Amino acid sequence: MESEQYGPPQGVPPTGARTAPASSRVTTFELFFDLVYVFTLTQITQYMAHHHTGTGVLHGMLLLALVWFSWSAYAWLGNQARADRGVVRAGMAFAMAGVFVVALTVPEAWDDLPGGLNGPLVLACAYLFVRVVHLVLYSVLARGDSGLLRQIAVSWPPVLAGSGLLIAGAAVGGRWQTALFAVAIAVDWGGVYATSRRGSWRIHSARYFAERHELFIIIAIGESLLAMGAGATDHPVGAGLLAAGVLGVAAATGLWWLYFDLATLIGERQLDKAQGQTRLSLAVNAYGYAHFPVTAGVVLTALGIEGVVAHADDDKVLGGFYAWALCGGAALYLAGLLLFGRIMLNVWGGFRLTALGLLLAGIPAAAALPPVPALAGVVVILAAVAAAETRWYAELRRHVGR
Repeated sequence: MESEQYGPPQGVPPTGARTAPASSRVTTFELFFDLVYVFTLTQITQYMAHHHTGTGVLHGMLLLALVWFSWSAYAWLGNQARADRGVVRAGMAFAMAGVFVVALTVPEAWDDLPGGLNGPLVLACAYLFVRVVHLVLYSVLARGDSGLLRQIAVSWPPVLAGSGLLIAGAAVGGRWQTALFAVAIAVDWGGVYATSRRGSWRIHSARYFAERHELFIIIAIGESLLAMGAGATDHPVGAGLLAAGVLGVAAATGLWWLYFDLATLIGERQLDKAQGQTRLSLAVNAYGYAHFPVTAGVVLTALGIEGVVAHADDDKVLGGFYAWALCGGAALYLAGLLLFGRIMLNVWGGFRLTALGLLLAGIPAAAALPPVPALAGVVVILAAVAAAETRWYAELRRHVGR
């Protein structure tokens, strides 16, 4: 169809990229691009497991916030032009290298090891590189679009200010680093939000934009399976380990079900129906921001599952750290989905609210239980929500075609 032909706007010099049509889908190059984020999520989970403290989890979540925002920026870029063509592909390849450097430095993000370069400083500079590449690519693609160029111009200050605070935090270290990293994220996120919510960004394809985020959640859930494998390393196969493995897969399936069974399809349709500033607001709020607690919830749940698998055959209780990670992570995941549903449909899911409350209330019990029964309790709650929603929303599911 003529409306789906690729090409630069009239009067704009060609860049080798092709403008994304409304029917565009995620490209294989973007799936390749996401592989570095699989490694990064694994590194963050391992960092939190290694430190085994609340401070370690806080540091891990700060790193995850940086990783999420860098990935989200490139999801918007892919909606502007095909990612597997010309200058976009070349630029994203450079960005992949930057993200990989960030992942490599995660173990040293707060504690620089003797010898070599300063790990925290390398991380901060690599993150700045990834963000600068994104805005430069966007500027190239926006030539001839004055509104989009203005939008990109006002995005530079919070990005540079946030990155500057990261570099300052890396230089001073200690508690000041944690504080400056938190402020940097607030400046970056808050500044971009303030300039984006009613700005001039473009959502050419609602289908692409929703699919891009769905695939990242798949990556995050897949990382929970990798975490299970890491937890089983150097442990003999026993009944407890096998039970933990089966329950871990069931938990991952529950997370998948609650995200993909209905909510994402409705979200995509709502985004597709919306136009102008309404579409932009939904994209920024529901996908750019509400998906962060969803992702963080998956990562924390993966941390909890890893702890269950690692200690499945121990004659000990799960303990507070892994109980908070397991139950709190699943609760945070549900909170993100509730926020997504509220933004998209202006409704709160009663079943999910109930499950969230049960998960939080059950943390003390999970801490006092052996690892496998604690994980079984979480699986039962997730399965109960999935079963209840499957029955309750059967007619709606038929209406939307699933």
